[in-house]
Amino acid sequence: MVIVLAAMAVDQSIIFMRQRSLVAAAQAAANDAAGYGIDPDRFYDENVVDFSLERAAAAATAALAAHGFDVVPTVRLSDDGAEVEVRVEAEAESLFAKALPGGTPSTTVRATATALLLVPA
Repeated sequence: MVIVLAAMAVDQSIIFMRQRSLVAAAQAAANDAAGYGIDPDRFYDENVVDFSLERAAAAATAALAAHGFDVVPTVRLSDDGAEVEVRVEAEAESLFAKALPGGTPSTTVRATATALLLVPA
């Protein structure tokens, strides 16, 4: 019984650490999406914020890949256009649970992060 409880504790620790890593990666992705989503030429030449979800999604995907997550995020701009939101999910593989009756081989972990767009005054 003690061994089963220890195995469950190890698996829960693995899931927790994977979820924390995903949160950190999502925060970096949101920050990159906010920065790279703005067209720098229009921003510096015309003082206009021209935000592209395509550029933002590409930057978020690259940031997640740099953190070791091969996933495609959901990137959206808030209704007021003041912040970017990045949602992502990944699998956390269990070490012991798959060997136990009724255990699952993996658990889905999710993270959401936002970053403010700095708009010129």
